[in-house]
Amino acid sequence: MDEAAAADDRRDRGRARRGRGPGLPPDHPDRPVEERAEALKERVYATFTGLAIVLVQINNVEHLTATRATLTLLVGIVAISAAGFVAEVIAHLAVHQAFPDGGELGRMARVSGTAIASAGVPLILLVLAVLGVFQLEGALRAASIVYLVTLGLIGWFAVRRTRVAWWKQLVSLGILLALGAGVILLQQLAHGH
Repeated sequence: MDEAAAADDRRDRGRARRGRGPGLPPDHPDRPVEERAEALKERVYATFTGLAIVLVQINNVEHLTATRATLTLLVGIVAISAAGFVAEVIAHLAVHQAFPDGGELGRMARVSGTAIASAGVPLILLVLAVLGVFQLEGALRAASIVYLVTLGLIGWFAVRRTRVAWWKQLVSLGILLALGAGVILLQQLAHGH
């Protein structure tokens, strides 16, 4: 093994020990790949949901208090997390024709619970608006930027993990961004804005 390959191998082993893939946040390598994929999917759903909530609130900011906006986001994210858990249980019942055991329920709770983490920074921004540190509109705009950047980074890291040519990665990222913009547009249309 040449020196560069050995250095790459050491770097990848270090990332694995810290629970990091190349350029990605901790992803619990001790958990099965399928569980990590499901957890990431839940985070993406929750990020889109949080972004939709925040964008609707920006359009109605003059009718909101910071407390109401914060609670709306919190309840929305907890609701999408709970919906993910219920969907997992129903799918398990339908496919396996039995209730999930304790281990499966724990896995389902972990996977659906990752959705809540997607709202961490936006909720902090809104709590700061409740405390008077920010104006509500500014906090909502900052939260929407956090959500957009999060979606962009998830797409970027996902594409970067592929083993295709750089230009195909760029095209793939462009397609993902266009699809994401389409989802955001549809969510806005659903809310009458």
